[in-house]
Amino acid sequence: MMRFVRLWLPLAIIAGGFVVIVATGGSETGVEGGAGIIGAGAAVWLLNVIFRVGVQGERDRDAEDEARDFYSEHGYWPDEAPPAGADPGTAEHPPDPHRRASDPHRSPGRGESSARRPPRRP
Repeated sequence: MMRFVRLWLPLAIIAGGFVVIVATGGSETGVEGGAGIIGAGAAVWLLNVIFRVGVQGERDRDAEDEARDFYSEHGYWPDEAPPAGADPGTAEHPPDPHRRASDPHRSPGRGESSARRPPRRP
């Protein structure tokens, strides 16, 4: 369904604009109307692109929040090797900084409660 909205809907609208231009025989009003419809299809496509860019930024923020929580608890970043004097039990399974906080399969880590801020939704 999402593929239809992201790709095929804008293409169908743009194709409809070309159909209007051809159906009116290239008259001035037909070209103007077709150009308006083509612009609407391009706007739908661009809104989808902007939405996806915004969602990606939220994932990056959530991953950074996870990494900062890990640093606060352990004293080193998840992608670094633990310091020589670190407790070996804490270094076994650092949280994946790319896993979303709203993942239903994710259980709270050490020192975390399950009452975290709600995930960001657009």
